[in-house]
Amino acid sequence: MSYTCAIATPHALATAAAEEAVANGGNALDAALAAAATLCVVYPHNTSVGGDLIALVRAPDGRITCVNASGPAPAKADRAALADRHGGLMPITGPDTITVPGAVAGWAALHEEGAALEWRACFEAALRHAAATPVVPGLAEAIADAADLIDADPGMRQVFSPGGRPLAEGDTLRQPALAATLADLAANGPATLYGGPLGRRLSGVLDLADLAAFEVERTAPLSRTLRGHDVHTSPPNTHGFLLLQALAATEPLPRAFHRGIADRAGHLADPRFVPVDVDALLDPDRGPLAPPETAVTGRATGDTVAVVAADSDGWAVSLIQSLFHSFGSGVLDPATGVLLHNRGSFFSLDPASPNVIAPGKRPAHTLMPVMVTRGGRLVWAAGTMGGKAQPQILTQVLTRLFDGAHPASAVAAPRFVVGGLEVGQREDTVSAEADHAELAELAATGAPMVTLPSRSEWVGHAQVVAADPFAAGSDPRSDGRAAVVHR
Repeated sequence: MSYTCAIATPHALATAAAEEAVANGGNALDAALAAAATLCVVYPHNTSVGGDLIALVRAPDGRITCVNASGPAPAKADRAALADRHGGLMPITGPDTITVPGAVAGWAALHEEGAALEWRACFEAALRHAAATPVVPGLAEAIADAADLIDADPGMRQVFSPGGRPLAEGDTLRQPALAATLADLAANGPATLYGGPLGRRLSGVLDLADLAAFEVERTAPLSRTLRGHDVHTSPPNTHGFLLLQALAATEPLPRAFHRGIADRAGHLADPRFVPVDVDALLDPDRGPLAPPETAVTGRATGDTVAVVAADSDGWAVSLIQSLFHSFGSGVLDPATGVLLHNRGSFFSLDPASPNVIAPGKRPAHTLMPVMVTRGGRLVWAAGTMGGKAQPQILTQVLTRLFDGAHPASAVAAPRFVVGGLEVGQREDTVSAEADHAELAELAATGAPMVTLPSRSEWVGHAQVVAADPFAAGSDPRSDGRAAVVHR
């Protein structure tokens, strides 16, 4: 009997790593893990060993599990001290934005779900590329954009601007310290980071006790039936409910997306600290929407990777892994080569906010893996880079899939996002790619309009695999590749 696995990632070398894992006897879990580890090496502006991970895993019996490996604020987090130090607002980068990185613990949880290969196999391709890998266009652009951030940190300069010259497209990226860290993880497992020797080497930046205390949370997904399909995503502390809200909306999508922005700001937080009434937020009979505001918001790009895989044995994975902003906190530990995320910058310092920072509390999170089933059978696994726009991007991609589009067409089609992408823009600003077929209709809503170039990174990188029949699509806005492989 032949075996088939469909894979999509935002970097061709990560897809190759997944294909290699399958060729060596691995399943969709092994493929996703090999790709995820490789992306930490070849796409370091978007993801790292020092970032977070949230995933959905589907087992052959149809059971879907959400693996939430988003790390909390340190035990010593002090809202008042942070407010005094930063003028009442959370900083965007720097040591105070670093929360516990959950990605490696997330890999271990995924491996335990049913990977076919040994743990160390996850790292084989990543270790090769850590010695030397070419700088692809997306990374080159990110390095150029982050020149000041890179220049401000010795570890960042050493890796991304060796000898004082920023790496450019086609240059060779070498990460010997990260290679040693990956070798340690491959040989000794996640315990070396979460309280062990690797964690001690990082303890100048992160408290060892915070690392040792971290545990992955496994939960049921958040699911709703929409258009004859069951759509599954991650529950709070993530904003997955905004996808379900938008897919069920009867109002125009720009309006529905604006409602989601307001709900995320007003309600989303770690449910271990603050109740989040998802049923109420998904109630179609809720009251009118508040008027739009002017806000400081962030672009959709440069922070996250999505890896999706599904196989003929019934395994499927939607894995989202992130640094939050491009190059995360801007803090790269020279001893370990680990670049640390700035996920803590999404906390609020307002005591009245449900997302106010507190010791051990996870920030509201933008990562949101997605699976779609019908009659208990997997139809699609999907995910995207896109920060706060992820629910909007996935709504448009899934709508095209529901209408019969091939995964490659669904992720390549022109998109728009609602929400200011630049400082001072209103939250109902609509940014649309120039070749969007409904550009005039979007402008007719009366919202402020920004026209983006076609295939702009500002509307994210989406990845999709289909299971019946097997097919895959990788967003042409990324440096990725999709594959359907047989063994």
